[in-house]
Amino acid sequence: MSWEAWFVAFLLFVVLTALIRSWAPTDLVMLGAVAVLLLVAELTGTDKLLKISDVSSSFGNTAPITVGFLFVVVAGLELTGAMEWALRGVLGRPQSVRTAQARLLPLTGAVSAFMNNTPVVAAMIPVASDLAKRARISASNLYLPMNYATILGGLCTLIGTSTNLIVADDLGAARGEPVRFFEMAWIGIPIACLGVTFLIVCSPWLLKDRRAALSFEDDPRRYTVEMRVAAGGPLVGQSIEQAGLRHLQGLFLIEIQREGEVLAAVGPEQRLRANDRLVFSGALDSVVDLQRIRGLQAGEGQSEKLAVPLHARALVEVVLSPRCPLIGQTIREGRFRTVYNAAVIAMARGDKRFVGKLGDVALEAGDVLLLEAPSGFINRRRRSSDFLLMRSVENFSPMRFDRAWAALAVLIAMVVLAGTGMVDILVGSMVASVAMIGFRCCTMSEARRSIDWSTILTICAALALGAALSNSGAAEGLAKGLLALARDNPWGSLLAIYLATMLLTEMVTNNAAAALMMPLAIQAAKQLGLADPSAFGFAVMIAASCGFATPFGYQTNLMVYGPGGYHFSDYLRLGIPLNIIALIVTVLLAPLIWPM
Repeated sequence: MSWEAWFVAFLLFVVLTALIRSWAPTDLVMLGAVAVLLLVAELTGTDKLLKISDVSSSFGNTAPITVGFLFVVVAGLELTGAMEWALRGVLGRPQSVRTAQARLLPLTGAVSAFMNNTPVVAAMIPVASDLAKRARISASNLYLPMNYATILGGLCTLIGTSTNLIVADDLGAARGEPVRFFEMAWIGIPIACLGVTFLIVCSPWLLKDRRAALSFEDDPRRYTVEMRVAAGGPLVGQSIEQAGLRHLQGLFLIEIQREGEVLAAVGPEQRLRANDRLVFSGALDSVVDLQRIRGLQAGEGQSEKLAVPLHARALVEVVLSPRCPLIGQTIREGRFRTVYNAAVIAMARGDKRFVGKLGDVALEAGDVLLLEAPSGFINRRRRSSDFLLMRSVENFSPMRFDRAWAALAVLIAMVVLAGTGMVDILVGSMVASVAMIGFRCCTMSEARRSIDWSTILTICAALALGAALSNSGAAEGLAKGLLALARDNPWGSLLAIYLATMLLTEMVTNNAAAALMMPLAIQAAKQLGLADPSAFGFAVMIAASCGFATPFGYQTNLMVYGPGGYHFSDYLRLGIPLNIIALIVTVLLAPLIWPM
């Protein structure tokens, strides 16, 4: 091989080592490698490393652009509560781990087949958490299996994961025919069915109950928050148990205030009535989550009276100063909302639980208030002596439950148009993201925040590294090495390509593995004299997405790692059997579906 090929191979080794040892964030490592390649190419004058046109093509590739638009689509679904609204009745109230998984996993897999895996996991984590509370089981029994079901579902369609889009572009160009929307389903559906069955049957034995690394109970401050059951809402007539309010994480239902009567010992069978006032005690994150429950409204109704649209609101924590003119007065007497143009959502005073209506509590210096206020509240009050401290609650956006129907309609339209081939997935996702904003399911600023730029940059950089592998001849050299191990046997070569991709995706990321291995797969097919490289291309597509055995094998694995409180061994116990299932099915079926 040429010096360029050896240099790219060495740089790839450094990249793998840096990612395995977590020397730096994935996107920084990948972009750094691209920068080094460009610099060396410019200094040496060679065109066998990486050209500026290669980088431009990588950053202008349709795959990362499509992924970005899909993040916006899911943001609309999250902020309207459409997913939980649509799925709550289907999921019901299971009584065991297996029953909960049997309801959640197939549904999650089906949804992920038509949406990018990363935002699907983000959208389904609160759904899984809610289901775990209703089933009275640890959320760790659902998070990781749900994550794996999402990955398995993503194997079934072209848009199931960004990896599919990356491989499809290269494979379509190599064989002279674009990859069809459901073409990979011939392999993906059998793997998904076997994988989900394995998870439901075996994961209750293999997974231990885990506690999240950061728990709601770790927050020593306890807020008292008052919520009202909305008249005509979905909670009216339901029992505390049926409404899912009995086992809320980090929250305790203190009492129900009803028509002047106080129900202090609230049992699970207690039926809710319209305008019931529910008094909870809990940590900040729990109180924020309470605002997202459909059918509950702020107890005093002050937030509805704010002359500010929902999209322009924020949650703010403030600590009352001794100079605050409202000290000694109740929230209602002092007309807090009128004075500050902010509604008091919750209140904390050490670990004290307040009795009676929150609006009747006399304010004291040092009280911590959680306010729903205009987004510029902190800037306008920065010099005020009324508050000792002001802090915005991050990642809060008011729920727009009334737009849930619009979000679901946009999702269904995108799936139908892209799934039937009426429009390209890039066009469908772009139109859907614009529609989410147009129908006020999310704002433009929320749409921008929803895009995971780290994922986008990693995809672009991985594509550029793949181009360098091809330009330098390193891909050809590695392909010859793999073929030598397989002794020019097509089945052995297919197995070698799959194993190499699977090991690579466990060590780095799925998108990087796909972009790096695809040139090798195409070159291996050429070396074998195959007219159609489809079997090798789809093997890379499947193997790159099946990073089950390590927390960093697939980007969504890390999304549930902390919330589920998992250990590395949990991924090994569940992931290795799933990897074996995917390998066997792919190596056996791919040559039969796309003859070699």
